[in-house]
Amino acid sequence: MQGTLAAVFVVGARQAIPSRSTLISRMPWTADFPGAAIRLIGIAELAGAAGLVLPAVTGIAPVLTPLAATGLALTMTLAAIFHARRHEYAAIPLTVVLFVAAAFTAWARFGPYTT
Repeated sequence: MQGTLAAVFVVGARQAIPSRSTLISRMPWTADFPGAAIRLIGIAELAGAAGLVLPAVTGIAPVLTPLAATGLALTMTLAAIFHARRHEYAAIPLTVVLFVAAAFTAWARFGPYTT
């Protein structure tokens, strides 16, 4: 599940690359944010995706995996609130699914650190 979740966030991080006008035409919600904020969201999602996978692959600082998953769950909570305020209800189910996957990953990976 971590790999799939990471892949979804890597694809979602594409908002860090195109111009603002291109983003607005693809994702109307981006009109409410400055370009720097949109890029920051994309970079944060990319960093979160890396945090889900790289510690397990390298064996370095595995505690970063549940922390990354927690950050992504928080990001999806804020995204759901934002879309609800804009009455973009069609976007909410995906954010809820991503929240659940990230929260489960955080819960499962924090287990070794709580005993």
